[in-house]
Amino acid sequence: MTDLIIIGAGPAGLTAAIYALRAGLSVVIIEGVIYGGQMSITNEIENYPGFRSISGAQLSEAMYKQAGDMGAKFIFQKAEQVRLSGDVKTVKTHSNEFHAKAVIIANGLKRRLLGCRGEEEFTGRGVSYCAVCDGAFFKGKKVIVVGGGNTAAEDALYLSELCNQVLLVVRRDRLRAEKYLADLIDKKSNITKLMQSRIREIRGENTVKSVILEDKLENCQEVDIDGVFIAIGYEPGNDIYKDQIKMDDYMYFISDESCQTNVSGVYVAGDCRTKPIRQIATAVSDGAVAGSMAVRFILSKT
Repeated sequence: MTDLIIIGAGPAGLTAAIYALRAGLSVVIIEGVIYGGQMSITNEIENYPGFRSISGAQLSEAMYKQAGDMGAKFIFQKAEQVRLSGDVKTVKTHSNEFHAKAVIIANGLKRRLLGCRGEEEFTGRGVSYCAVCDGAFFKGKKVIVVGGGNTAAEDALYLSELCNQVLLVVRRDRLRAEKYLADLIDKKSNITKLMQSRIREIRGENTVKSVILEDKLENCQEVDIDGVFIAIGYEPGNDIYKDQIKMDDYMYFISDESCQTNVSGVYVAGDCRTKPIRQIATAVSDGAVAGSMAVRFILSKT
């Protein structure tokens, strides 16, 4: 049995591991995709302290290597079942079962995808899911924002301060965003709303060059574009925990500032929990707190 299992190897999980390892705990990190999480597919990061600019892949590699060098054991399998009550916590993957004294869940979010041709191919090369993260790379250019909710409206407004032209592609016949955001968009001369429209295909070579837009009558046209910002939302992948850990109506974990859940010895960190801002810096903060609290919990039992 290990001291601590961390589910998720994004910035929150890796930071939690570093804090726990420094305290002398044994740590197993279970990750179903790739270390770094969403950070790993971010082209350039300019808002993480200490780095004027660094690629998401570089920052992910640095965090991963640090945790590995300190003794973290990585299991690249998806957590499929958990038993979190009692003194021994169990996490099952498709081929293994792991036991620990405490668990930190730092599994991030699943992004909602458009599902159109070219989306995966150009992710990080003109297709972005974070206007605040990547907007600066499109100064003076023409971009598309996809979505009709608050996030899409806020992204369009943010990008309108950087870009020459912003096209807001909305699937419905009206914005779902709050009225004050919709009113601000209407006042922006460089934001054009394309209602009842959708992107059928994203095209390019090394980077995005154009998109195929379809209107409500199913007419298609190719539009030259420099960047596509997809803002149709993220969702937590917390289904396997729903009968054990308290969540809000949107399936985000509920925790206090110590990252403690309603289950003794179980902590949550990063984008998977209720919080006002989801950035690398706040994920790292959560990881430091959760890791430290897990250490305190385990040592109190010895």
